[in-house]
Amino acid sequence: MSCELKRKSSAGTAILFLMLLCLLSSIPVLAESGPKSGQKDEQWIEGKWLRPDGGYVLELSEVKQDGTLRAAYFNPRPIHVAKADWKRIVDRIQVFVEFRDVNYPGSTYTIIYDPKQDQFTGYYFQAALGQTFDVLFVRKQ
Repeated sequence: MSCELKRKSSAGTAILFLMLLCLLSSIPVLAESGPKSGQKDEQWIEGKWLRPDGGYVLELSEVKQDGTLRAAYFNPRPIHVAKADWKRIVDRIQVFVEFRDVNYPGSTYTIIYDPKQDQFTGYYFQAALGQTFDVLFVRKQ
C-alpha cells in the first residue's frame, strides 16, 4: 500500500468516526426526571404533568400493575376525577382519565406516554361541547 493511499484511508476513517460521533450525540436520551433505574415501566408515568397550552396539571400517582392509578387534575383548582386507569398497548402506556364535575360532565383524556420524549400525547374529549382536541403533557419540573 502506498503512503498516499494510507493517508487517504486514515482521513476517511477519521471522517467516518466524526460522523458516527455526531450521529450518536443527536440521539435523544431520557430526561433526568424520566424513568429511573430499577423502576417498573408503569412507574415512569408517576408525577405532575403540565399541559403547556393552558397550564392545566394532571398528577398521576399510586400506579399499580393491575391498571389502577390515582389521578388529580387542576385547572387551576381541582376538578373531580371520576375514573382513571392505565393499560399497556404494545410498547406504550395509555392513560385514561374521566371527569365528573361542573363544566366537565364526562370529559376525558386518552393519552399515551412516550418514554423517549418523556411526555404524553393524545386526546381531550370536551363532553359539554362534544369536541375532541389534540393534547400534549410534559413533565412538570
